[in-house]
Amino acid sequence: MDHSLKLKFDRKNMELNALLEVTQSINANKTEEELYKIFNFTVRGNLNVKKIALFVFDEVWSCKVNYGTTKSLAKCKLPEVFQKETGIRKISDFSEPDVAEFEMVIPVVHKTQVLAQVFVGGLETHNHDFEDGLKFLQALSNITIVAIENKKLARKQLEREAFRKELEIASDVQQFLFPDKLPNTERLRMEASYLPHDMVGGDYYDFIPINKNQFLICVADVSGKGIPAALMMSNFQASLRTLLRQTPNLREVVEALNFQVMENAKGEKFITFFGAIYDLELKTLVYINAGHNPPILIKSTGEQLLLEDGCMVLGAVPELPFINEGFIDNIDDFLLFCYTDGLTETVSESGEDFGQERLLDYFGKKENMVKDLSTIHQDLIVALDTHKGRNAYHDDITILSCRVG
Repeated sequence: MDHSLKLKFDRKNMELNALLEVTQSINANKTEEELYKIFNFTVRGNLNVKKIALFVFDEVWSCKVNYGTTKSLAKCKLPEVFQKETGIRKISDFSEPDVAEFEMVIPVVHKTQVLAQVFVGGLETHNHDFEDGLKFLQALSNITIVAIENKKLARKQLEREAFRKELEIASDVQQFLFPDKLPNTERLRMEASYLPHDMVGGDYYDFIPINKNQFLICVADVSGKGIPAALMMSNFQASLRTLLRQTPNLREVVEALNFQVMENAKGEKFITFFGAIYDLELKTLVYINAGHNPPILIKSTGEQLLLEDGCMVLGAVPELPFINEGFIDNIDDFLLFCYTDGLTETVSESGEDFGQERLLDYFGKKENMVKDLSTIHQDLIVALDTHKGRNAYHDDITILSCRVG
């Protein structure tokens, strides 16, 4: 066999073996870091390449393989001019000092996306094997980088699946927050509507019987959204129910809740809270509003009261500087309407909040006061949907109504 032909045959055989080795490594599920090392060793062992730099795009461009250069490119940014380059080019076509010591740039393109750029230097461009060497390097780069890209996609898919599972768990946890049944008797009726902005949210409402005459009604909203908010609110509910078994004193309950939220969130999150205890026999309502949107109490006479007495939000400071307990007596025929800020802060296409005034106007009409609670909620949700127009809802919305009498 002709000597030059034998050399060419040996070279092709070596390249095929190198590609086979890389493919086997990919099938063996090597890590991304291991694949970069194999790429490095394969290029150095099979090609007469004296300098190389492999830049890969992974949200940002970074240098993954580098040897033979006068300075390390590990922390260098890929010049912008190469970031969308799709053809093999000579470095001399560009005026980029950071890569001037290389001779060629070889892009790795998958479909229409540029995944990597391979810079090579020290090539024997006059050698008749030069074109074959470039083709081999391009093939090796494509196989390696596309395999690594597939690993990234698979990892992201697993992360998305894990996150979806977490959301499902958090959603299930959140469903346990809400009472299974609300009272619906001649003397006491309640209705709740919950519109989560996402799969899980940070709103909470509850009805908790204390004894045969007293019950607590509450609504709360934790800062933030998603899984952390849902889990924090779950802890808050457990604390509230435990505290109410120990004492019916609302001031003591709120002080303890504030301490609990501060301990759990370390001041990074806070909770707005409204809680009221009604006594069916004494006909009294005691309440504390901890930085929450003031519920509207509508008496049988049509008089409206905004329940604003209370304290600052829970979890902002270790000890609440003040607590003003609201007290209303001789009240046995009324409607209490509670909500979270997702209701009043829903924005129209012109940028206008739904606002509190619309609620006051609605409850100021006598014909609305005789409607059942579910119809009142439907009316307000329709009004809210009309108000927002084509805008999306940007927060959870909770509505809780209580009618006594």
